Amino acid sequence: MSPTRPIQKILFGSPGTGKSYKVNEIAENELGISGDKQHSNIVRTVFHPEYKYSDFIGKLLPLSSGNSITYKYYAGHFLKALAKAYSSIINGYGQNHLLIIDELNRGNAAAIFGSVFQLLDRDNDGWSSYCIDISEMEMVGLLTSMGYKVKVYDEGIQVDNSAFENFIDDKECDFIDEHLSIKSSSFRVISNIKSYQIQIPPNLSIISTINTCDESIYYLDTAFKRRWDWEYLEAPTIDTIIKQQVPEEVKNVELSMPEDKIIRWCLVIIGLNEFIKSCHHSIRKIEDKQIGWWFIIPKKIYDKNPEKFAYRYVIGFQQVRDKLMFYLWDSVFGRDKKPLIKLIEDKLNKSNVELITYADFLKYTEELLQYWHDSISDMKNLEQTTHKSRIKRTF
Repeated sequence: MSPTRPIQKILFGSPGTGKSYKVNEIAENELGISGDKQHSNIVRTVFHPEYKYSDFIGKLLPLSSGNSITYKYYAGHFLKALAKAYSSIINGYGQNHLLIIDELNRGNAAAIFGSVFQLLDRDNDGWSSYCIDISEMEMVGLLTSMGYKVKVYDEGIQVDNSAFENFIDDKECDFIDEHLSIKSSSFRVISNIKSYQIQIPPNLSIISTINTCDESIYYLDTAFKRRWDWEYLEAPTIDTIIKQQVPEEVKNVELSMPEDKIIRWCLVIIGLNEFIKSCHHSIRKIEDKQIGWWFIIPKKIYDKNPEKFAYRYVIGFQQVRDKLMFYLWDSVFGRDKKPLIKLIEDKLNKSNVELITYADFLKYTEELLQYWHDSISDMKNLEQTTHKSRIKRTF
């Protein structure tokens, strides 16, 4: 399955809006690649402050063997993905390949991509508009990742027991058919390798994710950003209910409260997001501070009676107390606690509220969750479902 154009996209949105799930969905539905983390056509990486160009492209590292030291070149994530795509073209498989970069803006993307930045411009045929030169060691990493046996000598590279030039000549002959017409994609790969150059081919897509709420991030400049398609994954609000867009797999998720009380997680999330939205005067980048359905992943709980084969999805009160409440305290209202104090005093009918420490805030966890739930629970357009319904999505 080949896309009309390769996908080169950045998915962005608040935490828990399902960016990773969306990546797998695109891979399967648009590229014909299973979202399985172990799928051989997918290369995954995560950017972070210590991630460098050498991790992305490749690096030469020493190996000790007895009293001697040798050096081996290790291909980085981009070079591995490129090698897989090139091999698929040369071997005639016609398969799509995908490089997934999570947390793109947690690393210095401009420095990490380096000259590969130029390859992000694509022509209508899906190939990079430009070529870039690579070093001999990078070529060794590329060919090795393509499955060839490569050795380096003073006089040059040897590939599959042939001199590099002879290897290239043989490959070029392989891709000229009996009518002397060039099999363009395969020949193009070999021609680039011959010139110690690379391009991103049309069967290699790149999808990245970013969390816009993260404060410890690197800036993405305009030149870098305009070379990607962007897709925003919206956090759920009242509009989600009005438009009947609450996912079926979310409607039945339960939030287990103290004293065996159960409330609906989807209503808590929407009520909370509406509250955060109402505090736009005191919160910067308000849309980044809201949260998605999957901010906390529910646990699958089976019925104690094995004959019923029934299960439900549950989020524990302690999970919410430890993760969600801290996120609100530290990230959403980290600069100004006044909206929280006002909410507790006005809506929970408390007086002389002081939120000096995080422990002070935690005392109101149960009441706040119940308030956010009840503020939405009377919405008419949310379809009522039973807890016995099976949920299709696997968490």
